[in-house]
Amino acid sequence: MAGQARHKVTIGEIAAEAGVSNATVSKVLNGRSDVSAATRERVQEIMDRHHYQRRRPRRRGGIVDLVMNELDSLWSIEIIRGAQEALAEAGVSMVLSAVHGSSTGTGEWLEQIAGRRSDGAILVVSDLTPRQRARLAALKVPFVLVDPVGSADAGVPTIGATNWAGAISAVDHLIGLGHRRIAHLAGPRQLLCSRARADGYRAAMERAELPVPDGWLRFGEFNDASGRRQLTDLLDETAAAGGLPPTAVFAASDLQAFGAYTALRERGLRIPQDISIVGFDDVPVTRWSDPMLTTVRQPLQDMAAMAARTLLRLVDGEEVDLPRVELSTRLVQRESTGPVPPGPDTPQ
Repeated sequence: MAGQARHKVTIGEIAAEAGVSNATVSKVLNGRSDVSAATRERVQEIMDRHHYQRRRPRRRGGIVDLVMNELDSLWSIEIIRGAQEALAEAGVSMVLSAVHGSSTGTGEWLEQIAGRRSDGAILVVSDLTPRQRARLAALKVPFVLVDPVGSADAGVPTIGATNWAGAISAVDHLIGLGHRRIAHLAGPRQLLCSRARADGYRAAMERAELPVPDGWLRFGEFNDASGRRQLTDLLDETAAAGGLPPTAVFAASDLQAFGAYTALRERGLRIPQDISIVGFDDVPVTRWSDPMLTTVRQPLQDMAAMAARTLLRLVDGEEVDLPRVELSTRLVQRESTGPVPPGPDTPQ
């Protein structure tokens, strides 16, 4: 009918008609070489037939916000380094903000991003409220989540790590050394990564048919003071009940593991001769500790770099096929773990 508005075909409709993914269509649009000639020709023919005009990409060279709960931890430094290097390679500047876990701080940052007209945001914060997400949408600011507290909405790009599998590798390592009494110093209960590591600990213990006594899985915070307090309380309560102490401890972060170091040394206990310790993260200082810490390596810089590159794709108008990506963790064995000390449960 004359005067009727023409339907604007979407990338998704082009992909469906061509029998390819949205990402493949985006590659054709961006002139990427990793698409076969036949596929490129088919996609291009469909776009021409529908008179498809891609949205003009937002100009790069501006700024991207990296928003974090805190900036003063070794974990945060690795995230900052990974994001900054990836953005610098693309010629994009980074503005760093800390909200310290408060919804008020996040609200202030949202107004700041509106004022400086940021191209996008990498969020390493607690879950955003629906109101905050709506504000980002209204500002037309694409964003990527790194290691979120809870499960992200469908379609929200999220970069994490294999926390559950990493925890299993830590506990399996200790079991392989003969340990049967293994405790877990968990992170904050509300964090998805903490719960995944705790679930991995439980799964490994259950698979080995090993008990988890009351109080041997203790939630806390990702810092050394919490690790020291968690292990001190666990040892005190176990002794008061007349029970045997753990011979090994799996900490949900390297900082908690270092707090456990302090708690053990205050009691005159040796690592690993009396108690073995495994951490999680593999921040650089683990290689300088005494003894050097056995830990699960979480690729923090790689996670941040992938988040930055994913965000730049969104800024350029591309679509992301995999909204949730988990990078692999792996156990790094050093000096803080050893065979189970002689005792009632030493394998014969």
